[in-house]
Amino acid sequence: MGTLKENYDMMFTSYPDLVNIVQLKEMLGIGVTLAYRLVKNNTIPAFKIGREYKIPKRNIISYLTRQN
Repeated sequence: MGTLKENYDMMFTSYPDLVNIVQLKEMLGIGVTLAYRLVKNNTIPAFKIGREYKIPKRNIISYLTRQN
């Protein structure tokens, strides 16, 4: 895979730079429970504004392109 910048320019272009849990689950094709789990255990770093999680799109791309 390319650099984060290259992936950022190509992946999820229709999504905003900050997404919520519903958008995260759509992007990854997963259920809402797993989406919350990925965020709460910091597998995908996010932050909370009020009662809602905001996930930077770059963190999702980084999660997808990580090689473990």
